[in-house]
Amino acid sequence: MTLRNLIIGMMMAAPALQAATPVYLDESKPLEDRVEDALSRMTLEEKVAIIHAQSKFSAPGVPRLGIPELWTTDGPMGVRPEVLWDEWEQAEWTNDSCTAFPSLTCLAATWNPEMAKLYGKSIGEEARFRNKSVLLGPGVNIYRTPLCGRNFEYMGEDPYLASRMVVPYVNGVQDNGVSVCVKHFALNNNEINRHTSNPIVDDRTLYEIYLPAFKAAATEGNAWSFMGGYNLFRGQHASYNPILMNDILKGEWGWDGAVISDWGAVHDTKSAVEGGLDMEFGSWTDGLAGGASNAYDNYWLAKPYLKGIQDGTYSEEQLNDKVRRVLRLTMRTAMDRNRPWGSMVSDEHKAACRQIGGEGIVLLQNKNNLLPVNTDKVKKIAVIGENAIKMMTVGGGSSSLKAKYEITPLDGLKARLGDKAEIVYARGYVGDPTGEYNGVVTGQNLEDPRSPEELAAEAEKVAREADIVLFFGGLNKSGHQDCEDTDRLGLELPYGQDALIERIVAANPNTAFINISGTGVAMPWASKVPAIMQAWYLGNETGNAIADVISGDVNPSGKLPYTYYATLDQCGAHKLGAYPGTPGVDVLGNEVMDMPYNEGIYVGYRFIDKNKLKPTFPFGHGLSYTTFEYGKPTVSKSVMTPDETVTVSVPVTNTGSRSGQEVVQLYIRDLKSSVDRPVKELKGFEKVDLAPGQTKVVHFEIGKDALSFFDADRHEWVAEPGKFEAVIGASSADVRGSVPFTLK
Repeated sequence: MTLRNLIIGMMMAAPALQAATPVYLDESKPLEDRVEDALSRMTLEEKVAIIHAQSKFSAPGVPRLGIPELWTTDGPMGVRPEVLWDEWEQAEWTNDSCTAFPSLTCLAATWNPEMAKLYGKSIGEEARFRNKSVLLGPGVNIYRTPLCGRNFEYMGEDPYLASRMVVPYVNGVQDNGVSVCVKHFALNNNEINRHTSNPIVDDRTLYEIYLPAFKAAATEGNAWSFMGGYNLFRGQHASYNPILMNDILKGEWGWDGAVISDWGAVHDTKSAVEGGLDMEFGSWTDGLAGGASNAYDNYWLAKPYLKGIQDGTYSEEQLNDKVRRVLRLTMRTAMDRNRPWGSMVSDEHKAACRQIGGEGIVLLQNKNNLLPVNTDKVKKIAVIGENAIKMMTVGGGSSSLKAKYEITPLDGLKARLGDKAEIVYARGYVGDPTGEYNGVVTGQNLEDPRSPEELAAEAEKVAREADIVLFFGGLNKSGHQDCEDTDRLGLELPYGQDALIERIVAANPNTAFINISGTGVAMPWASKVPAIMQAWYLGNETGNAIADVISGDVNPSGKLPYTYYATLDQCGAHKLGAYPGTPGVDVLGNEVMDMPYNEGIYVGYRFIDKNKLKPTFPFGHGLSYTTFEYGKPTVSKSVMTPDETVTVSVPVTNTGSRSGQEVVQLYIRDLKSSVDRPVKELKGFEKVDLAPGQTKVVHFEIGKDALSFFDADRHEWVAEPGKFEAVIGASSADVRGSVPFTLK
């Protein structure tokens, strides 16, 4: 055959070759057609293989059909370094460092959906660059108790705030062809006894407090995967809980994504099959104990499941639903040829980290305008506390990161203010001197042989000789602090910090306390310390972001996403004796810890309002270096019908001398109801940027959804006719005005 005839033959054969191309490889075809085509070509063994892990963080795909592996990675604040195939030990790559972004409590504290979109976009780009298909995050469990060791991974105590912040995060990640895995669905609100904790929650509380953020991620954000929790719900494990997964997530919400188990959260085949689980990761079944290799076929959804299908215990159609969901997830991610390439530790990601951190920092107190530091008057700055020098990107559980770099608060302050003022450092106390977690090493050695008294005496002397003291204290990511798998043991500061702060402020009343933590702490000395700042865990750019705010380069605009309790008795979960639970049994007769949610819907500021308590700082609180004046709120109509909306408007003016951002908060009060309702509930917020003297009018659209409560008997949301009040506040406690309206 001549070359010419060969070419002609190939051209004539091209249509036939094209027709033979599997539909599932043709991205121009509808997604569901591609899923069904791939499913029809798979053997039973391939179907079972695709729904469980083949390594610590991957599932196998279908090599015979060219369906790629599905790789997951821990988030939600950075891309986890690589580990060995079968072990948790580090793979010791030299190119798997990442950008460590601020904690999600910091993100929530920005009260800015644009920051959430930037966060998701940035972390999604890093996951895509590392060729990951699923980012295990974000977390949107509700901050029910300040002792929860994982609060720093979540978005605060209010379901509305968490809902508005999670959707743009999801969109930002998934725009990169990387799926989020929203977690931990649902009621993973404590780490103590997390594998046996059995929350007992009524339907109204479940739907009003603990589900809204998940629903927003599923129905508005179109999240492609969800992760169940280790905990139980009504006696059945959350990762395959039929009420949560089948009835609510896949049923009521019509969600088409894949449910992924938490690592080691599966305990038997029958429950996993029937309870709505689609993919199993990290189980410790026979053969895997002790880290044995190639034991993934022993997972509950592996050979035991295959055998059950073959002997008729389970139907293949039930398996097909799981496989469809996994194929859908794979085609949206690993098989998307058009997804962008991503980037890693880019200048844009560094800038995003710094911007989000600066915008999330909350100025809690600022008597006598101690901050920002005025270097025209301040010539000597005392920096005190271990958290000024301790790297925080390592530790805390699965969120521990191998950051490319980390700028400490002391280094950030020296870089920004060191040429204008003398900066002197004193340790003050020794907390956790280690710099290693799960094989990731910071290189820091913070061991100090001096006694607590020697350290305190040095700090006191340094404080007395300075013009201003910046005390960097709080928590860290060690066990029983901000750390997965443990809860805090109390609300007080660790390592004797309370006594040290009293001593420092006595030596120098010009003291600012900068709290590094992901959750609230008791502050019995708050009335004596003029300036207090909540600075979170801020990732790579920690020092720069803090220095931006302390120097005044950035005007603080963060607001608390949770209540800062003065004592644990101000928290309903503790006051009503519901934490940490009492012994009980699950539906299979296994021992569990029953945890009645006795406070019901009265979580956070709802409990504070109901009982007329005064916390150290209220939900939504945060100060600025400028001042804002609110005008009188108005409504577009005084009477609305259920199919109408009413517009609430309020003018806000910057009455200070600096540009700044203010978070205007809208709460709704039901003045008369057939059921017990909170004093008020957050139903809107907007962050406005105002120049000195500038006024902007903020508008909120209110529909019947904002007026509704969940009627458990009818299993539906109900907006009762009657009188309501739109309450405008700078925080849940700082009410600036209100206006009534009526629902017909």
